[in-house]
Amino acid sequence: MSGFSRHRKSGAAVATFTAFEADLLRSLAAQLIELLRNEAATPESLDPLEELLDFSGPTREPDDPVLARLFPTAYPEDEEAAAEFRRYTEGTLRNSKAAGAAAIIDTLEESGLPPQPEDGMFIDVELDPAMAMTWMRSFTDMRLAIATRLGIEEGDEQVWYALPDDDPRAQVHDIYEWVGYLQETLVQAAS
Repeated sequence: MSGFSRHRKSGAAVATFTAFEADLLRSLAAQLIELLRNEAATPESLDPLEELLDFSGPTREPDDPVLARLFPTAYPEDEEAAAEFRRYTEGTLRNSKAAGAAAIIDTLEESGLPPQPEDGMFIDVELDPAMAMTWMRSFTDMRLAIATRLGIEEGDEQVWYALPDDDPRAQVHDIYEWVGYLQETLVQAAS
């Protein structure tokens, strides 16, 4: 497992993933997109201009705990202001997060990740500064989603490290840690 490093000549952030790692990243990004889109359906009757000017977004906190974590209430003490803020911002934020996750999928596939990767394959990824920022934001969203689903809290590392290896939660926690490692090395490579 290697993370990102800085390319000496181009300054781009580069990484080489095994087929399994690249496919796992693609799966995490696809799951994030699905989560963001399930509750955020825009009426199909809107033409593109109407969609840009449509401020009929959600006005209450999402029911899903992950979405509530990704889109926290801006004004917890003022229900009306919170609803207005959410109405004008959440749709755009969802679209931006989904586009970031889609960019990860696109980058991996453009780098040679096939629909059914084979063992022994390696995928080389090169990210310019703008794409590196996109990946960093998506890594944050992925980690927030995993942490929320698992119930990870600050300072509870010993609980997670004490789980047996065959516990599915331990395996998902390992993915959470791995995405954090990728994010950390990407920040260093992009700096």
